[in-house]
Amino acid sequence: MTLTERLTHYERLMRLDKPIGILLLLWPTMWALWFAGDGHPSAFLVWIFVLGTVLMRSAGCVINDWADRDFDPHVERTKNRPLATGVVSGREALILAAGLTLLAGLLVLPLNVLVWGLAVVAVFLAASYPFTKRFLAIPQAYLGIAFGFGIPMAYAAQHFALPWEAWLLLLANIFWAVAYDTEYAMVDRNDDLRLGIRTSAITFGRFDVAAVMLCYAAMLGMLGFVGWHYGRGVPYFSGLALAAGLAGYHYTLIRGRSRELCFKAFLHNNWLGGAVFAGLALDYALRAA
Repeated sequence: MTLTERLTHYERLMRLDKPIGILLLLWPTMWALWFAGDGHPSAFLVWIFVLGTVLMRSAGCVINDWADRDFDPHVERTKNRPLATGVVSGREALILAAGLTLLAGLLVLPLNVLVWGLAVVAVFLAASYPFTKRFLAIPQAYLGIAFGFGIPMAYAAQHFALPWEAWLLLLANIFWAVAYDTEYAMVDRNDDLRLGIRTSAITFGRFDVAAVMLCYAAMLGMLGFVGWHYGRGVPYFSGLALAAGLAGYHYTLIRGRSRELCFKAFLHNNWLGGAVFAGLALDYALRAA
């Protein structure tokens, strides 16, 4: 195998060819950076958190595939992943994950000790999430914590404190993750049932669509409360209204439980998170003008 071919397999293993996961981690982190930074986070911090998000999402994907290496060959959507096909070994995957995690750890060294401590927790969450599918009824909630842990880290980096707003934003992200990852799990429901993997799509059963919509509502309600607390204006709440409209569109996609349309709804969550951030950034920018 040539070096170019090997690097291509590593790229696929890290899902760099599918950036949706990076964006689903990045949007909540950006919300927190803008709220905690009063609309003006330093460019240095933004750079650290953006690059850290890419590195940790990549490491998380590698660990996830390593943990699921015995399941993925039997699932239609994942059977061609590098570990499932054997083009990348388990040892290579672990070395790659360790290297990515080390690079992410180096990024937080210029920040304060509270961020360092939270970074350790973030690594534990990313590494342990894949195994929660063996015993948690709704592992997507755990995913929401892992995907949203950039929120308390963003507050800690700017204020060396963890106010209640950080935890409410994290809770909002948990509900969002349950919503979009349930849509994702609806794609694999039959395969997961056969393999004995636990997911929210299985736990919710025939109430899966209702659960997704309730989670969207809870997420948007919490974001609205945080925005009200910070005194945000029309642009921010317009962003939330647009996000609510997108959630409504997702309902039209998932109500028939088509695998293809559920996956489309999952991918479309990038625009929902982006709508929230666009409204937030525009609100702060107009206030400063």
